[in-house]
Amino acid sequence: MPAQRFSKKREAILQVLRSTVCHPSAKWVFEQIQKQYPDISLATVYRNLALFKEEGQVISVAVVDGEERFDADVTPHGHFICESCGLVEDLHFEHFAEWEREVELQTHARVEYYSILFYGLCPVCRRGMRS
Repeated sequence: MPAQRFSKKREAILQVLRSTVCHPSAKWVFEQIQKQYPDISLATVYRNLALFKEEGQVISVAVVDGEERFDADVTPHGHFICESCGLVEDLHFEHFAEWEREVELQTHARVEYYSILFYGLCPVCRRGMRS
C-alpha cells in the first residue's frame, strides 16, 4: 500500500481517537473535529477511520445502537457493552496470551487477532431497572 500523504485533518481525527476512552462512533469523532475544522465532512471521517483500521492504528469494537464504535487502543483487551445505554468499557485480563495459545493448540491454527465482547447491563442501568 502506498504511503499516505500527511494531512492535518487525518492527524486530528487520530488524535481525537487517541485522547478518549469512550469508544466513539464516526459521528462523535466528526462532531469533535468539526470544532477545529468546520469544513470537514462526515465522509472524510469515515474514510480516515477505514484507513486507520486497515493500517492497524484503530480497531472496530462493535456496532452499538446502529453505529460502529472505534478504539485507538490496539493492545489485546476485551470490551463490555451495556445493552441498555450503549456504554463500551475496556476490559484487561492477565491471561490473554494463555487463551491465544490454547486456541492455537486446539485448532492447530495461528491466531492473528481476536475480539472478546461481553454484553450486559452497566451499574447505572441496573440501578435504573430496580427503581
